Amino acid sequence: MGDGGYSPAQLAAMSGVSVRTLHHYDRIGLLVPRRLANGYRSYSSADAARLQQILIFRSCGMELSEIARTLDSPAFDAAHALYAHLEELNRRRDALDALIANVEETIMHIEEGIPMADEKRFEGIKAKAIGDNERAHGAEARTRWGDAAVDEANERLGAMDEEAWNDMETLTEDIKAQLKAAMAAGDPAGAEAEKLVRMHARWLQMHWGAGTYTPEAHRGMGKMYTCDERFTAYYDDACGAGAARFLCDAIEAWA
Repeated sequence: MGDGGYSPAQLAAMSGVSVRTLHHYDRIGLLVPRRLANGYRSYSSADAARLQQILIFRSCGMELSEIARTLDSPAFDAAHALYAHLEELNRRRDALDALIANVEETIMHIEEGIPMADEKRFEGIKAKAIGDNERAHGAEARTRWGDAAVDEANERLGAMDEEAWNDMETLTEDIKAQLKAAMAAGDPAGAEAEKLVRMHARWLQMHWGAGTYTPEAHRGMGKMYTCDERFTAYYDDACGAGAARFLCDAIEAWA
C-alpha cells in the first residue's frame, strides 16, 4: 500500500475521474488534499480511500451533499456501508443478468422460428426496470421503510403480468399529464389536484400492495419529493419547475 503523495493528475489517472472533478470535490469540501509549500495539491492514501468511497456512493445514485454527510458522520462505518452497497450491486447484477438472459432467449426463439410465450418477453425488461429504480431510490426507500418492505414491493412488481405492468406504466404517464393540468389550474386544493392525488394513490398501491396504503404514508412520500433532490428533479424535469412542490402540496391537501 502506497503512502500517497499523489498529484491531482496522478490520482485522476489512477481513479478514472478528471482533474476538474477532483478540483470540484476540493472546492465543496468533499475531498480536500493537503497543500504543499508551493501551493500544489497533494493527495494521501487516506484521500485515495475516501475518493473510492465517494465513487462507490456516486455509482449507487447518492448526491454529493448526502455523501459528504455520510462520510463525515461520527457514526460512519466504512465496512458496514460497503456491505450495504455490495448487496445493492448484487441486486443490480441480478437484474442485468435477467435482462441478458431474456435477450439471449429472444434471439434463440427468433433464429429457431419458435414462438415465444408473451409473458416471457417482459421478464428481463421488468427486472431491469426494478433494478434501475432500486439504484435510483432503493437506499432511501430501505432506510425509510426497511429491506423487507422494499423487497416485497420488488417481488410484487416482478410478478406482475403484462397487462398489469402496462397499466402501471400508463398510469405513470397519466399522472405526469394530470400534474401538468393541475399546475395549470394553479390550486393544489382544487379539483384537478384532487384527481391527481387519487391517481397517485392508486399508483402507490400498485407498488406497495393491497392494505399497505395509508394517508399518512402518502403524505410522507409527498414530503420526500421535496426533500430528496432526485425525486424533485424527476417531477420538475418531466412537468416543469415547481412540480414536485405542487404535488407535495396537493397530497397534503387531499391524501
